[in-house]
Amino acid sequence: MASSSESLNTSALNPHRNTDQQTSGDDCADEAAEIKALRTEVNELHRAMESHPSIDQARGMLMSLGPCTAEEAWEILVEVSQLSNTKLRAVAEELIATTEGEPLPGPVRAALSKALARR
Repeated sequence: MASSSESLNTSALNPHRNTDQQTSGDDCADEAAEIKALRTEVNELHRAMESHPSIDQARGMLMSLGPCTAEEAWEILVEVSQLSNTKLRAVAEELIATTEGEPLPGPVRAALSKALARR
């Protein structure tokens, strides 16, 4: 009588694997690299989804105060981010915080003044 581990149908566990072929080390390494790349991409997409609302709100603020188009507001935020060496998400959050009485940090304020003067 065969043990339960011997009677286990391993092809049912991995339907994409051809049981007639052995998986090489290169194939395993390729799969591991692909999984790592996909995990990184998913993490980046999660971060983007979390920051998207605050960036949109900051764009809206610039559009109403500017006045400027949505595209111009985006360009201003990107420019401020680059000039102040501050992540775009942080620039957006700092702009939003000004509606609650928080002062705009010096580097971001200077970069925003410069970006708006170019328009």
